This record gives sequence, structure tokens and C-alpha cells, in this order.
Amino acid sequence: MSMSHRIEVERAIAATPAEIFDVVSDPAGHVKIDASGMLMSATGPRPSGIGDRFEVQMDRDSLRDMDLGEYQVSVVIETFTKDKEIAWSIDGVTQPPIGHIYGYRLREIEGGTVVASYYDWSNTHPQHADLVESLFPIISETHLLATLGILARTVAPGRPRPKTEDA
Repeated sequence: MSMSHRIEVERAIAATPAEIFDVVSDPAGHVKIDASGMLMSATGPRPSGIGDRFEVQMDRDSLRDMDLGEYQVSVVIETFTKDKEIAWSIDGVTQPPIGHIYGYRLREIEGGTVVASYYDWSNTHPQHADLVESLFPIISETHLLATLGILARTVAPGRPRPKTEDA
């Protein structure tokens, strides 16, 4: 069975890379734009580099895939290039960490920014192969697209979406 272990979607947003990065690099911003319904709250300082962490209160009830109740995870920054890209893994309930990565890549265009949102579970820890096979992807392409929609209305309310070369 051949299956991709990565989902990536894009959306043009009428905001600068700096405006967008300000939201996607803020722990509270993660909660504000989350379309999955799993993120309840976040605490900790805004990350400024690889290895930085912040805490997120989670609840998987919106996914209805497993009942963990409310739990806490640490978001661990894996990629950090200010106003260009941020990506993170999760250190939490499952140990060793599964190793899946979430991230945003930003590319400036005329009138705004193309935001790529990605979710990659291609390098997960071998110990979790059965879990990954049965449960992944945890987040769907629809969740990623909806999160980009929430991001757009958060950073660019009322601004028309910029044209991209693909449009």
C-alpha cells in the first residue's frame, strides 16, 4: 500500500509575511486559528528559534478518534526562519514522541503572501508504526484549509484575496 505521509495546502492571504508570522509564531495564535477544535489554550513565551517550546492544552473530543480527555503537550520548534517558515513537533502523552511535524511556509507575492500549511508524518518514530498506520493522518487536508481560512480572516479581515500566478 503506497500512501503519502504528508499533506500540504496553500492559500493566498492579503497580509504581509510579518503579519502572518506574528500569528503563527504566537502560542495564543495557534489556538485562535486552529480549525480542528483540539487546541484549548496555550501558555509560554513566543518562540524565537529552534528548540524553543510552549505548552498547549488539548482535547481530542472534536476528532472523536480516541478519548484522552484533556491533556497537555509541548510544542517543540523544529524550523524557525522569521517571516518565512515555522514548524514544530509534539512532545506529550506518547513517548518517545511520535515525530510528526506541522508547519507554515510563507512566500511574499504582490498584495500579500502565499501561505503553505503542512503536516508531515513521514519520519515518525518506528516504535509508533502501528499507531501511525491506524490513526494517521490525525489532521485532514480540510482542517489545514479551514485553518488557513481562519488565519486569513484573522490577519486580513475584509481584504480581498490576492491573485496568484496559479489563479
